Amino acid sequence: MTAPADGNLRRFSLAVDAMGGDNAPEAVLDGLELAAERHPGASFLVVGDEARLSALLATRPRAARLCVLRHAPQAVPGDMKPTQALRIRDSSMRIAIDAVAQGEAAAVVSSGNTGALMALAKIVIKTMPEISRPALAAITPSARGDVVMLDLGANVQCDARNLIEFAIMGDAFARAVLGLPAPTLGLLNVGSEELKGDDRVREAAETLRAQPGLAFHGFVEGHDIAAGTVDVVVTDGFTGNVALKTGEGALKLMRDLLRQVFTSSIPARAGYLLARPALERLREWMDPRRYNGAILLGLNGVVVKSHGGTDATGFAHAVDVAMDMVTHGFTQTIRDSLSRLAASPVTQD
Repeated sequence: MTAPADGNLRRFSLAVDAMGGDNAPEAVLDGLELAAERHPGASFLVVGDEARLSALLATRPRAARLCVLRHAPQAVPGDMKPTQALRIRDSSMRIAIDAVAQGEAAAVVSSGNTGALMALAKIVIKTMPEISRPALAAITPSARGDVVMLDLGANVQCDARNLIEFAIMGDAFARAVLGLPAPTLGLLNVGSEELKGDDRVREAAETLRAQPGLAFHGFVEGHDIAAGTVDVVVTDGFTGNVALKTGEGALKLMRDLLRQVFTSSIPARAGYLLARPALERLREWMDPRRYNGAILLGLNGVVVKSHGGTDATGFAHAVDVAMDMVTHGFTQTIRDSLSRLAASPVTQD
């Protein structure tokens, strides 16, 4: 089915960049086939090569019932610079983002070029007036359950005001996506003592302690992320990106070491057979597809970035994240929280 020329005739749950990612469009449509089962009342505006998408949807009946196609003659390559992507107005990524900016879709999901998606979203959808910089957030596993981390790379340098805004957005995100009524927040620091860290971190902590409705725990350290000491970990984009990739590397190392241990000898293989049910549960818990879907927070719309190399299961999880944010009125929740912050100004660096 092709989208009507007048976009105002229908309001879509999500706009989907079908041509973004290493395995597009097949993985995208397979993901929508899975998502359609979980969200039968949703509607998806799928943007890309219409002839190709139409043929593929014919073999995916659940997705076909919920999807409307809109043709885009171009796609943004993974290695394209953001400044170049901004000049391509008929790419699948740009048209999907335009749908959110124009109010035709409530959110956008893309597995495409991260830099291009962030640049286009900031230029087209625009940052909320109360937010100085948007932040990239994602969910990671911990010993006590899922943890929200932000910023993960959108802002390498941050001042106290940025960190406070990240905390408020992280609180709203944890409420919407994790379903936590009062998520605890922590500022990532080199120690948990109040005098630790630089001026911007201490200044942000002082303001957050005084914010009504925020369960601010205080400073947390790197090991607290995996321990699940708090529900939301707030930091600058440089530190957050390093911490995230260090954690991903540690999980991969653990999986590789387990594989080596259980294939090292005949007794080890026998032990694997006995431990297999428990190891399968561990594998599911550590499956990166379960945590797919980073979110660019602080915009006038919901933007979800799926991992470029994910499969159908991972893309369906990214759709789940976007649907949760739309269903729970995430954008308005942030605006309400920021209105309370307005009475507590902080000094800029």
